[in-house]
Amino acid sequence: QVTLVESGGDLVQPGGSLRLTCAASGSIAIFDTMGWFRLAPGRVRALGETVAFTSKSSGTRVAESVKGRFTITKDNTKDAVYLQMNSLLPEDTAVYYCYADAFGGGRSWGQGTQVTVSS
Repeated sequence: QVTLVESGGDLVQPGGSLRLTCAASGSIAIFDTMGWFRLAPGRVRALGETVAFTSKSSGTRVAESVKGRFTITKDNTKDAVYLQMNSLLPEDTAVYYCYADAFGGGRSWGQGTQVTVSS
């Protein structure tokens, strides 16, 4: 089973940038979709937000709330997915989780990385 490990979360001032990394323990070729999900403080998972994903079957999408500021990329040679976050806002504060959907079903999750945007 491939595990996912996120890194790159930090405390940053409004307007700043961060790059999150999701590193897989094995080949990401087994996954159809990889993406980023965030959970704001005090929110339950059902109220979380899929920030961005990249899919072999349906392309790349980003949420309207981050469009123009966040970019998702994937590097198959490094078995990693990245989330470049620019022009960060206080409302971007959340725990960011990497996820991956395998062909045929099943979702894997990382442990999450904290992003705090505050002056």
